[in-house]
Amino acid sequence: MSAQKHPLTFDDLMRVKRVADPQISPDGKWVAYSVTVYHKAENGHNAALWLVPTAGGEARQLTRSEKNDERPRWSPDSKSIAFISNRDGASQVWMISLEGGEAHKVTSIATEADGVVFSPDGKHLLFTSDVYPECDNADPQKALECNAAKRKEVEESKVKARIATHLLFRHWNEWKGGKRSHLFIVPIDGSAPPRDLTPGDFDVPPFSLGGPDDYVFSPDGKEVCYTSNHDRHEERSTNMDLFVVNVSSGATKKLTDNPAYDGSPQYSPDGRFIAYRAQLRPGYESDRFRLMLLDRTTGAQRHLTENFDRWIDSFIWSPDSKKLYFIAGDRGTNPIFEVSITGEGLKRLYAAHSCGDLNVTPDGRVLVFTRSSMHHPTEILRMNVEGTKRDWLTHHNDAWLKEIDMNAAEEFWFDGAPSSGGPKVDPGVAQGFIDPAELDGAMPAQKNLDVPKIHSWILKPPQFDASKKYPLLLFVHGGPQGSWEDNWGYRWNPQMYAAAGYVVVMPDPRGSTGYGQQLIDEINKDWGGRCFKDLMRATDVAEKLPFVDKARMAAAGASFGGFMINWFQGHTDRFKALVGHAGDFDQVSSYYVTEELWFPEWELGGPQYDNPELYDFLSPVRYAKDFKTPELVTHGERDFRVPIGEGLGMFTALQRRGVESKLLVFPDEGHWILKPLNSELFYKTAIDWLNQHTR
Repeated sequence: MSAQKHPLTFDDLMRVKRVADPQISPDGKWVAYSVTVYHKAENGHNAALWLVPTAGGEARQLTRSEKNDERPRWSPDSKSIAFISNRDGASQVWMISLEGGEAHKVTSIATEADGVVFSPDGKHLLFTSDVYPECDNADPQKALECNAAKRKEVEESKVKARIATHLLFRHWNEWKGGKRSHLFIVPIDGSAPPRDLTPGDFDVPPFSLGGPDDYVFSPDGKEVCYTSNHDRHEERSTNMDLFVVNVSSGATKKLTDNPAYDGSPQYSPDGRFIAYRAQLRPGYESDRFRLMLLDRTTGAQRHLTENFDRWIDSFIWSPDSKKLYFIAGDRGTNPIFEVSITGEGLKRLYAAHSCGDLNVTPDGRVLVFTRSSMHHPTEILRMNVEGTKRDWLTHHNDAWLKEIDMNAAEEFWFDGAPSSGGPKVDPGVAQGFIDPAELDGAMPAQKNLDVPKIHSWILKPPQFDASKKYPLLLFVHGGPQGSWEDNWGYRWNPQMYAAAGYVVVMPDPRGSTGYGQQLIDEINKDWGGRCFKDLMRATDVAEKLPFVDKARMAAAGASFGGFMINWFQGHTDRFKALVGHAGDFDQVSSYYVTEELWFPEWELGGPQYDNPELYDFLSPVRYAKDFKTPELVTHGERDFRVPIGEGLGMFTALQRRGVESKLLVFPDEGHWILKPLNSELFYKTAIDWLNQHTR
């Protein structure tokens, strides 16, 4: 190790500048983006807008605020940028000119603003706000006044009780309070108040954990296409549809009638098509995301990626409207692909590590996007559309990287557990490394679907010495429909554990995305079955490595990974210690206290009362008498996805059985531990717990 480098610490993690959301100016000269900096002492963060020439060169900071300036969006003339800021205490739309001067506030809506977009003529802004649907009014000013009065009443009331009359009254980490997300339009000159384009008791856009915007102006600016779920029982429904609203008249039309998901609309630059993402199985949030095309002239819809067995993530149109570029998870990475509007010529342009936030220059020659890996925080990359030439546009973390000693992640493959009805495989024989070169191309058809190839990353400690023995830490990802991807993370950064001296193994077992829909589907109604066996096989492979001490192995996971840690308790004693965050303990009770009922009803075969045996069988509580491994249980009290009772129940069971255990609860966190000081405490407590039992 060079004298200047050292293993990653939590303070180092907090020093990373978080680069995001690059946006190319319409004239192609600039890329605007945001940089977020975390401050441990203040237990918070602030974000600023930056500019860098698209051709390359020195980046400069555009805004300076003690709060957050985010989501830059260009005016059509490239002379100004609209953005979202809470610099005066509330989230509102602001604008700043590239010619100089201070930013000025555009909106002062009592229910706050987010998600800003410019109209094509540059005269209006579209934004979202969470409002009270009972305040809908044809008079925009009266609607605003009603919402302001309702909000003031709630904030000033000494009674904080909540009343609900239907489900999905709370979601992930917040109570909805009867509010709905709506789309508003406002003239940038302030000549009229913001006007609600989507009144009604439904959300526009619907809640999303990420991905493309669910609303967009048509190229002529006459209509807005948006995504919404109008099903009565939205807690059980994944039925999003596309709608268009006439900006002038407010007239609305439904475009799709697929009973599953249709969303992420994007107009082709010539206005003829709307590209969007679709799923085909109602109620299944982890069905394959396909790229679809809707002809605005004929209304015809067709699949562009039906034979491409990967999930479509973000996508953009080429300026000539003849093809689309998109990102799709593939075997632990997020490559960039292109496909023509005929569905032909699908090819991969760039496959290293993890890409996101795709943009294309107006001349159609250059792609701009974010890229990260497990050993490189996110920066912005520029690449020609042929994929043959690339260079970095931003360098915010270059100096930081020179200080930190980290290894790149390596990969290995092994034979997974046999599928149902397949041949029995001896666990001691089937394991083994498989050279990825043996697989057929980027999207291989598995040669033996009964014994699928399972992918895993492995991350070694700094200054790794193959002649030494290291403790092993098995990471189990959430979802379960997720993946360990070669990207930079903060909440569960594997480099933090590698820096503590662990060989970190990150398998993608049954249920993982990026390997075809069949592997995803094979976890349905089988959470403790083949997925568990795949994880055990990954451990079998890892413990045979000459530098792994099989007597010092531990495992950790969150969400579904937390469930699997709890499942380990009753099904294996090979680990010296466990760390479980936000994991289900009793599927029966969890069904009745969670909010997104479509999730357990699909995963566990319907409502609990229609399938009580499976809910009971797949509940770690059923196996509490066999608990014996020391476990750290962590949870957020504001977690409504996996409510706090699941963590408390697991800790109680461990304590009642006399198993060494510790409980760490965060009253001010939800499903994720986000605040800097809370995150520091989590990492310290988890690593101390692992060290205590593996050293």
